[in-house]
Amino acid sequence: MGFRDFLLLFAVCLVWGLNIAVTRWVVFDASVPPIFFAAVRFLGVALLLVPFLRPIPKDIKTLFFISFFIGSGHFALLFLGLANAEASAAAVVGQLGVPFSTLMSMAFLGETIGWRRGLGIMLAFAGVLVIAVDPASFTISFGLLYIVGAAFIGSVGGILMKRMEPISALQMQAWIGLFSFLPLFAVSFFIETGQWETYSAGGLWVIVATIFAVVGVSIFGHGGFYQLIKKYDISLLSPLTLMTPIWGVVLSIIMLGEPITANLILGAVISLGGVFVIAVRPNKSMPEAALGKKAGSGPS
Repeated sequence: MGFRDFLLLFAVCLVWGLNIAVTRWVVFDASVPPIFFAAVRFLGVALLLVPFLRPIPKDIKTLFFISFFIGSGHFALLFLGLANAEASAAAVVGQLGVPFSTLMSMAFLGETIGWRRGLGIMLAFAGVLVIAVDPASFTISFGLLYIVGAAFIGSVGGILMKRMEPISALQMQAWIGLFSFLPLFAVSFFIETGQWETYSAGGLWVIVATIFAVVGVSIFGHGGFYQLIKKYDISLLSPLTLMTPIWGVVLSIIMLGEPITANLILGAVISLGGVFVIAVRPNKSMPEAALGKKAGSGPS
């Protein structure tokens, strides 16, 4: 990989990791309702990317379902998780998209896995259990269950994308934004309160966080990553994208003051080690599985 392309990948992973910490701040510290914030983000994406809606994709029905699995449904669960769990833990647990995608490709695309990837899958889940389970009470973090759910349905979206004729990254983002913001606003209306008041009370920093999520993550992050996918094999890119959860953990500790616990360190080493094993031995029928939900929506 050329040095400039590595810098681009480094910047993309940094932006994705930073967004985990920023979103946690918005939905927890600033108390903006998470589903409402997800709706605002997708509205911004839809408005900025209107020119990319044309030409209308042939399989618009499949694209609608993809938009739920890697758009509104995925991000609703992800943001609910970040409102109820520390961002550093969520950054690691979100990597379950990689083993989930591998398992989905086995179930629906006839992929077979060897013992190495099987071991990687077990390590990925074992590491998450170390992070999520409180050893004193043997209770599981409720917020991290949302993150697991987000990783799972994002992986379903990846399978649907495999069955659809490929379209450009920005066109995909444009249609996901268009199909996602109204359902999210509707759900927020029924189950959340004080949305506009809380969002407005957040002031300039909440607005900056929104712009960063729309422009930095959805447009620069995903657009830059798709440029790299066109130039390099996924077997090269996928291990390097593990910079994302590492940045997520580091920035959450620095920016949000989250504690460094033995469970977090041990669980992250085990889980990311398992993800690395899967990533360096990508699927034949669905190579994108080694990227988890990055293949569709990006990490956050």
